[in-house]
Amino acid sequence: MKTRFVLIETSHAGNVGAAARALKTMDFDDLVLVRPRWANVLRKEETIQRASGALDVLNQARVVETLEEALDGISHMCATAMTPRDFGPPTRTPRQHFEMLLKGELDTRSEPSVDDDLTDNAVTPGAACNQKGVAFLFGCERFGMSNEDVYRCDVALSIPSNPKFGSLNLGSAIQVVAYEWRLALGGFPQAEITPEVNRADMAQVQGMLGHWEQALAHIGFLDPAAPKKLMPRLNQLFNRAQLTQEEIHILRGVAKAMLKAQPPSR
Repeated sequence: MKTRFVLIETSHAGNVGAAARALKTMDFDDLVLVRPRWANVLRKEETIQRASGALDVLNQARVVETLEEALDGISHMCATAMTPRDFGPPTRTPRQHFEMLLKGELDTRSEPSVDDDLTDNAVTPGAACNQKGVAFLFGCERFGMSNEDVYRCDVALSIPSNPKFGSLNLGSAIQVVAYEWRLALGGFPQAEITPEVNRADMAQVQGMLGHWEQALAHIGFLDPAAPKKLMPRLNQLFNRAQLTQEEIHILRGVAKAMLKAQPPSR
């Protein structure tokens, strides 16, 4: 589904760069700026630095004069507003709204009709599949979105946050919404970050234990005449540890060092 992020009257160049970075991390690239403070904001040094490599997003971003231009080709508009507006669209969390949108649980009709009355305001199944595109609107840093811009949207997204300190930096808010939308669309496969582990087999563990038994006897920790249950307990300990081959080499090195040590005087 076409996804667009619209920044209205952004006043800080760094936030434009942060927005580009947030979009790229979630694999979005459609960024439109409406009447930004700086006409050349996409080329300002602060913007480029804060983008941290997301230059492709900046290069194809557009600057327009009106919100109508920014929303061209978009059928579903999501405002971002911490405070609900009187007579405005419903306020929902991003996760709640995205789930409803993608399940087709939203009423997306633009105009009422006689048929609508007859169907008792039924919701059209699969409504999300009929959307031309979704846009997320963010207001200026100081005042947020105007009531007029919020009213034209289908929903006001409110990010759950500390009720006593709920004001998010613009770049952070964009990152949260971009993440939630990407998650709703299916997210990304989890990359394997743990290297493949070469577990030691039973023969290697037993060989290491034999080496340790010699070393422990050499330093006087183990009495071969009365070993009690020391070795079986060490066997269980190392089994629980699920040793790797590299760890076996380390433990054998310890045993080798113990065997080289001077035996205790009798």
